[in-house]
Amino acid sequence: MVPGGSKESYENKYVKFFKSKPSLPPGMNPSEAPASKTQQSTKPDNDTTLSKTAKRNMKRKEKRKQDKGERDPVEEAQQELERVNILETPVQKDKETSNENQAAEKTKKIKNLRKKLRQVEDLQQKIDSGEIKQPSKEQLEKLGRRKALEEELEDLELDL
Repeated sequence: MVPGGSKESYENKYVKFFKSKPSLPPGMNPSEAPASKTQQSTKPDNDTTLSKTAKRNMKRKEKRKQDKGERDPVEEAQQELERVNILETPVQKDKETSNENQAAEKTKKIKNLRKKLRQVEDLQQKIDSGEIKQPSKEQLEKLGRRKALEEELEDLELDL
């Protein structure tokens, strides 16, 4: 049996190449080099440099720490502040989006009413020209709804 420390493990040529690469660019003085990645803190000072995924992962890590019992009062206060801000802003956004949604619904309804009126007019022309000699029950009902469709369309257009 060979002890784990003395046994050589296989490394492909790419792993060997990257391990043999110097950590600094050629010609750079080691004393002028910035602190290595292991010496830098894992949490950056500015959260704007993090991507959405990185921020989400940081929050997950903090939550796990809290679940284990490692609670930081400063972090708790910041999270509470964020939660309150999150609760306040959607109300303002909801009002804006609801107004936009209502306007969009009205324009959509107007478009549908115009389409129905166009269909009624086409049907009327076909009957007048003799293309349709015996209109069906549904076609007659469609013609009968013309007045109601026109009134509804006028009401919606006045509201806009």
